Amino acid sequence: MKSIPRIALTFAVLVLTHSAVFAQGERLGEVNFPVSCNAEASKRFQRAAALYHSFDWPRVTKAFQAVLETDPQCGMAWWGIALATQDNPFVWPISAKQVAGGWAAIEKAKAIGANTQRERDYIAALELFYKDGNTVPHRQRALAYEKAMEKIAKAYSNDIEAQVLYALALSANFEPTDKKYTKQLMAAKLLEPVFKKYPHHPGAAHYLIHSYDYPPIAAKGLDAARRYATIAPSAPHALHMPSHIFTRVGYWKDSVESNRAAFNATKDLRTRLHALDYMTYAYLQMGQDSQARRGLDEILKIEKVPSENQAAAYALAAIPSRLTLERDRWAEAAALKLHPSDTVFKWNNFPNAVAVTVFARGVGAARSGNVAGAKEELERLTTRVKPAMVTAKQNYWADQADIQIKIIESWIAKADGDSAGALQAARAAAKHEDSTEKHVVSPGPIIPARELLGDLLMELGQPAAALKEYEASVAKEPNRFRGLYSAARAAEASGNMAKARAWYQKFTQIAAQADDNVDQVKRAKMFLARR
Repeated sequence: MKSIPRIALTFAVLVLTHSAVFAQGERLGEVNFPVSCNAEASKRFQRAAALYHSFDWPRVTKAFQAVLETDPQCGMAWWGIALATQDNPFVWPISAKQVAGGWAAIEKAKAIGANTQRERDYIAALELFYKDGNTVPHRQRALAYEKAMEKIAKAYSNDIEAQVLYALALSANFEPTDKKYTKQLMAAKLLEPVFKKYPHHPGAAHYLIHSYDYPPIAAKGLDAARRYATIAPSAPHALHMPSHIFTRVGYWKDSVESNRAAFNATKDLRTRLHALDYMTYAYLQMGQDSQARRGLDEILKIEKVPSENQAAAYALAAIPSRLTLERDRWAEAAALKLHPSDTVFKWNNFPNAVAVTVFARGVGAARSGNVAGAKEELERLTTRVKPAMVTAKQNYWADQADIQIKIIESWIAKADGDSAGALQAARAAAKHEDSTEKHVVSPGPIIPARELLGDLLMELGQPAAALKEYEASVAKEPNRFRGLYSAARAAEASGNMAKARAWYQKFTQIAAQADDNVDQVKRAKMFLARR
């Protein structure tokens, strides 16, 4: 084990840490994470920690490995590798391979040891996340890690990193059905004073955005969203992350700018595809379909996916589905195919992504008159895709599949002339979706269930009832192109011209720079031109 006096040297070099991070023009924010390693290793550790706080996965593990190059006896470097192996906490659980890798890193951290009790506590806390990973359920291990981080945050109240990492664990372990956002707001309460005192800390800004990434509280995250990209502009995820809040509040131009910057800042396909999905979604909400279609063009160029992961898989399935469903191109939706093909991309590893395409095909087939095709997709989703999610322990996505199943059933029932059954299934889907939250991998539902309930009511000749559903949907998913336009049409069809005018005005404001050939904008302008 190393001698204690080296700790004093560590704190001394921290004064130089930030200038070292920026020495080559790299801007990752300011991190002060004292470790009992040699001077050069401590400098490198700060950079690695900053990369972690911005989820810069292509570089963060290498950065912690670089710490070991200058100090092979730096046990905290192995802790950092184990921390990075957790991957994005908001897409937990991780794979068995990752659990094994993280456990191996923790074992090495323990074998090397650490010179301070604080560091040993960090290692012991993270050990709980990986220990008995093959037998103990993820949720149990994640909560144990959260509790351990709580103890560290209380024991070392002046340790900013302890507060930030505890807040991250809290926010990541949220309950999807908790509409009081208990853990998220607990995390935010920890992070707000840190962000105020340390306005250039990347983790404080980043995790505040995650903590507020929910419709009722999203506006609270605007300050962090406006500032995060300027704190760590050298991290592509920091450029993208503000768009989570921009999406929640319907600031589409800001979202496009955020994601365009992230897309252009890296060659990492995972990051690019994730940004591309958010950017495509934003373009669609402004009626800029020609720009949105560029997302599909980028996908069709892909011949090989070097790093398969959830974000990449979801975007590959979501972008083509959004382009068809958002514009009611039902026949096109029914004919969607996954790209790249199974021979290039292991789609079987990502049943939640496959479900997106199957869902789009099912709805598209039912609404374009191909009931037999819709029933085939419903059977595929029910008996093959959802069970694959259950096997893969993708519990959140399996729950989402239940919503998708009900939606397809509702449109099949409508096509079969069973209006009552159609409404029952559609209302069940909308209620179920309202009880959950969107996943961070997605800017929003492929198409909101309550919005589709409004469509069904319109087709059944109930525009007044449809208007209520559209308005409820827009309240949750603000400034959606299709939602605003549908609300306007429902108001018009129900004879409420004052509301129709108000919704058409709102719609044309959001679509002020829409493509010239977008029919919805033309119709809205025609209505507003009437006296």
